[in-house]
Amino acid sequence: RGQNPILSHSQPRQHARHPTAAMPASAFVSSLLPAHLTSSFVATTASNAHALPTTRTLRPRGAAAPARMTAAAPAAASEKTAKKKPLGIGIIGAGRIGQVHAETITKRSKNARLIGVASGTKELAEQCSLEHGCAPYFDYMELMDNPEVEAVMICSASNQHTAQIIEAAKRGLHIFCEKPIDTDLAVIDKALVAVREAGVKLQVGFNRRFDANYRRVHDAVRSGEVGKPHIIHITSRDPSPPPIEYVKVSGGIWLDCAIHDFDMSRFLVGDEVEEVYALGACNIKPEFADYDDVDTSLVTLRFKNGCIGTIDNSRQAVYGYDQRCEVFGEKGSIHINNNYANSAVLSTNQNIKRDLPLHFFMDRYTDSFITEVDDFVDVVQNGKKIPCTGLDGRAPVVIALAAKRSYLEKRPVRIDEVDIPLPKELEGWDGQ
Repeated sequence: RGQNPILSHSQPRQHARHPTAAMPASAFVSSLLPAHLTSSFVATTASNAHALPTTRTLRPRGAAAPARMTAAAPAAASEKTAKKKPLGIGIIGAGRIGQVHAETITKRSKNARLIGVASGTKELAEQCSLEHGCAPYFDYMELMDNPEVEAVMICSASNQHTAQIIEAAKRGLHIFCEKPIDTDLAVIDKALVAVREAGVKLQVGFNRRFDANYRRVHDAVRSGEVGKPHIIHITSRDPSPPPIEYVKVSGGIWLDCAIHDFDMSRFLVGDEVEEVYALGACNIKPEFADYDDVDTSLVTLRFKNGCIGTIDNSRQAVYGYDQRCEVFGEKGSIHINNNYANSAVLSTNQNIKRDLPLHFFMDRYTDSFITEVDDFVDVVQNGKKIPCTGLDGRAPVVIALAAKRSYLEKRPVRIDEVDIPLPKELEGWDGQ
């Protein structure tokens, strides 16, 4: 289990040995080269020797281990020797977002390598591993126990995240976890305690923080270009609603869809939300109401610094993925619009038009996924500050829970009505 049968090595059959059979591979190939190329080949082979797989002993499942950090190279080492090897990453969950990260690691990241993909769905694990040249695993703990794995990216169903975080922390593995960490604050806190006690890094996958457009808005607020923020407005609308089977386990529009926007509001305003009021309706899929969910939502936010915000969400914008934002402040405003596949505008005597926006998040946020993976590798290998901590991942869940209560009870809800005190083990911790 956990190995690609095509790549595994069975016991060799006994055959008469060729005279060259005992030769090392490099020596055999050298014997076939012209004399003037032999020395060049041997030198190249030697320089690449570090890339060859080595035999390592697996640790017993569940055994505690120190964080698998890449040690700094000695100062006297050459630049080539000092360069860190790519970070060995295992992906847990081979669904849509797991496949996005697998694609990023294998085709776009220079500093990471994909060791394996684990999924409880055998077909998904095999398909994803075959596509990206790594081993499939059907038990995520077997993937974690592979000594080549230094970090994991948790892309499984939300209700599995915290158990997998805790298991990874026990093994000293650094962790990237997709949102939300969980929908229960006490469960989230238990996972954060495990992370802090193990001394491993935890980064949460709110990828919009790494988008160049949102980053420019963030920097404009932080630098004072727009002055003190007075109003923030975020529009986030999907191109089509999810299937009902997904809605049953998603936690609802606020914990699944708007949670990105709750994180972005904190990220851009630079302050905490203190009160939430939510309205919702089922204008597209009436059956969502059977699960206390809606497909259309408007949420107002009041921040501690006096800024007020609005977030509007829809599960279906017929023209494509609608992602817009504005921050209005005492010195001016800054806004971002949708991204398009091209900048062409067609003008005729009847109208002026352009093509539709990029269709969904895989197209719109491709670069952000690359940047967040690269930043995660930098966090692990070089000690960079974590750009989105476990505590950053917790805060939008609190806002989402307040929004849901507000909708159900038809009233504004203060954040302290739904939040719970942090465990003493997390007191004074900033998530780093």
